[in-house]
Amino acid sequence: MKVLRVETPHTVSRGAPGSEDPDVKVELGKKVTLLRGISIIVGTIIGAGIFVAPKGILKNTGSVGMSLVVWVACGVLSLFGALSYAELGTCITKSGGHYTYILEAFGPHLAFIRIWSDLIAIRPAGMAVLSLAFGQYILEPLFMPCPVPPMAAKLAAAIGLTAVMYLNSMSVTWTARFQIFLTFAKLLAILVIILPGMYLLFTGETRNFENAFDLTAMNLADLPLAFYSGMYAYAGWFYLNFVTEEVDKPEKTLPLAICISMAGVSICYVLINVAYYTVMSADELLASGAVAVEFASRVMGNFSIVVPLFVALSCFGSMNGCIFAISRMFYVASREGQLPEVLSMIHIRRHTPLAAVLTMYPMTLLQLFVGDIYSLLNFMSFLRWLFIGMAVLGLIYLRFTQPDLPRPFKVPLIIPVLFCLTCFFMVFLSLYSDPVNTGIGFAISLTGIPAYYLFIVFDRRPKWLQRCLDSFNRAMQIVMEVVPAEA
Repeated sequence: MKVLRVETPHTVSRGAPGSEDPDVKVELGKKVTLLRGISIIVGTIIGAGIFVAPKGILKNTGSVGMSLVVWVACGVLSLFGALSYAELGTCITKSGGHYTYILEAFGPHLAFIRIWSDLIAIRPAGMAVLSLAFGQYILEPLFMPCPVPPMAAKLAAAIGLTAVMYLNSMSVTWTARFQIFLTFAKLLAILVIILPGMYLLFTGETRNFENAFDLTAMNLADLPLAFYSGMYAYAGWFYLNFVTEEVDKPEKTLPLAICISMAGVSICYVLINVAYYTVMSADELLASGAVAVEFASRVMGNFSIVVPLFVALSCFGSMNGCIFAISRMFYVASREGQLPEVLSMIHIRRHTPLAAVLTMYPMTLLQLFVGDIYSLLNFMSFLRWLFIGMAVLGLIYLRFTQPDLPRPFKVPLIIPVLFCLTCFFMVFLSLYSDPVNTGIGFAISLTGIPAYYLFIVFDRRPKWLQRCLDSFNRAMQIVMEVVPAEA
């Protein structure tokens, strides 16, 4: 039997409809190299936030010096989380990220609540926000100095979302290559800001750094909110773990890609904030609507029109990386029997998880045009840290319950402990600072409990309902030209 190396962690059954050779078996191909792994991490971490609104930390620290300290501290804490995930990814060599680790450590019930929350709210809302940011900034040069009409931004966002979905549906290889290109575009955008800022700094523009650690305006009660903003800016380091099965030599590539990415992103984040402070005072930065655009208009003059385009490319890269990774989580959940079977099938010619890629498309479009997306993100923001904290807690739990589990990469226990405490601290901070929205988000996630018993545990469905489900599954197979994976 011939064996083909392809682009996804799936196997097509022998003699699948549409295959040219009935004896061809399609196996997992290790398509994610070190460079592609770095591009996935960096490309999803760096979104619009660092270019547009890095003032949440400054507002809650009260001084330039303390804001830079918080940026560094958040980078270190995020590195701790990333290293913990590197250990999880090398000892549990399945794709799926948070979902897989919670499943392995705490069982299917909690894992289903996680995937349910992602499916119905978290991921579509997150993608809708990224899409809106893309639509806003890709059109801004056309409407300057007037604001972009909201409907035009939404239409551009829908086009961008459709393009990302199409790319991920057609080819994993080209998706990864395009992600590398977008990552270099983001780094170029950062250099466009850092280099002029450093030049001005070294030529004597230091007045905004005088009394940088003046703590008179600092309120200790606001400091945790500064860390919350910083940790959110670094979020995205976990996406490579969603595609572990596609990583070439994961025991080496995963830790190395994580360390290189987090070091690079941390340095870029600190330097870009130093560049901002070189040109703008703390008060001017807080008053600015879009910090990078304001910076460019002061330093680059007419050339500043390219900055919104760079921000749009940054958002597009985050959208691309998120879809690439999240579709694998849905694929794994389907493979575990917790989502419809069609989501674990692959296209007979493209060898992409087509159904899993397209899962979020209708929900994201719906929220894009009719939903209150930002409120929903407020509801769900604490759930991200709750489930990440639980996944890292699972690492600690497995250290004691399965001490003989092979661990090619192992971190000192203090690292996951500190990061786990940080995650749960941010969860409690959400409960304290915004109990209403946090409570609503918690209630939405709890709907996963009856859903688990209705769809997973209760298997005595009426025959008519089972026939409808089977007919739907077969129809989706025919329409999408997907086939089940072979063990």
